[in-house]
Amino acid sequence: MKVLTKAEERIMQLLWQLEKAFTREILDQFEGTPPSYTTVATVLTVLEQKGFVDFEKLGNSKRYYPLVSKEAYSEFALSNVVGKYFEGSLSKLVSFFTEKKDIDLKELDEIIDVIEKNKEQK
Repeated sequence: MKVLTKAEERIMQLLWQLEKAFTREILDQFEGTPPSYTTVATVLTVLEQKGFVDFEKLGNSKRYYPLVSKEAYSEFALSNVVGKYFEGSLSKLVSFFTEKKDIDLKELDEIIDVIEKNKEQK
């Protein structure tokens, strides 16, 4: 799997939300000033070439759908960040967030609950 550019990731986020969509439907989901139709169409073509999306032809139009799930890409992207910036260590990632971000006790309790539930399932 390849890392997505910001533009590619934004379009994938919209396509994951919509599940299937024509270029115009994706374009309509942008808030504020949207990119041009041609830009969205070009990014969709790149995503198709990278194996992230495919399409079904309906008349002269293409309706796109994701081939890679949001969960699969999220796991890949997080592993990539952990590998690049935290020497592959999840504990270093968690340590970074607890030191650099104002995490309140409720959030820490939620993290501990998730870890404990995960331990019980294994």
